[in-house]
Order: sequence, then structure tokens, then C-alpha cells
Amino acid sequence: MDERRTVKVSKYLSKHLRHQPERIGLVLDEGGWTGIDALLAATAAHGFRVSRAELDHVVAVNDKRRFAVEGDRIRASQGHTVDVDLGLPAAVPPAFLFHGTVAGHLAAIRAEGLRPMARHDVHLSPDRETATRVGARRGRPVVLSVRAGEMHRDGHEFRVSANGVWLTSAVPPEYLSTPSAH
Repeated sequence: MDERRTVKVSKYLSKHLRHQPERIGLVLDEGGWTGIDALLAATAAHGFRVSRAELDHVVAVNDKRRFAVEGDRIRASQGHTVDVDLGLPAAVPPAFLFHGTVAGHLAAIRAEGLRPMARHDVHLSPDRETATRVGARRGRPVVLSVRAGEMHRDGHEFRVSANGVWLTSAVPPEYLSTPSAH
């Protein structure tokens, strides 16, 4: 499977497993799972045929491990805008986590902190490199440091997804270290 097809299938699956399952007639259970056979039938019925081999390839090679497969079911690992409960237990975060963004968002972040926006949670990275890649998707990246250990001690809950993304409901500005304005 060539790289362009892999990316196209991954984006299609993300769109429908995270944001718009109803557009192709998919039903996700409360945990965000759907049957693999149902997913493949829905993609074919809506003009975007994906084979089981292609699906398995996309799941296996995705460097962000966006998808989880359990038996005959699949779900997106996180990032949903539809209502799901991923069932992730609370976890103790490391002292610092990181968030990649772009400079245009810094004023709002300094004022309001990090908010989930359309998603269920704020997504945080375990290292600067990952946060840099995340921020670079929208332009020149800016990496924010989050004092996650301090937040946790102050009663904020964290969860970690199967692919290592840390999730929390919000990050108040007092827990952020942002680059100074130029």
C-alpha cells in the first residue's frame, strides 16, 4: 500500500471514528468501538472501499497509534468530538507534559489556559519532540510546558490513552510556561 493511500485511509477512518460516524451509517458504542466488518461495509457503501488488509496496515503503521483494535472491534484512541467514554483510568502524570500550538493562539492561551475546544479533553504530549510535531501541523510550532505534576497535586485529573497521549479536561494558565512574546 503506497504512502498516499495509507494517509488517505487513515484520515478517512479518523474522520468517521472520531467525528462523524453517522455520515457513513456507523454506530459507535459508549466506548467508541464499532465492529470492523460494519466499518468496512460502511466505507464500501459510501464509495470509499477499504480492504481488511488496508485497515490492518493503517492500524499497524500509524506512528501515532490513532486506532485501537480489540478482537473484531476498532476505535479511535482519542480525539473524539462525538460523545464517547474511552474508559481510561486516572493516572499520575510526569512532572511536565507538553502542548504544541502556533504563535497565533498564545494570547488566548495565556488568558484562558488550554481548553478542549471541540474535543472532550486537552491533549498533551509526553515530550517536546512530539509536541513540536503536533504544533507543526498548523504552522510554525510553539511548545508549551505544562506543570502536570503540580496540577495533579492540586486535584486535576489526568488519563493516558493507549498511544501515550495524556488527557485532561483543561489546563489553567497558571500551570503553563509559554515562550515570551517577541
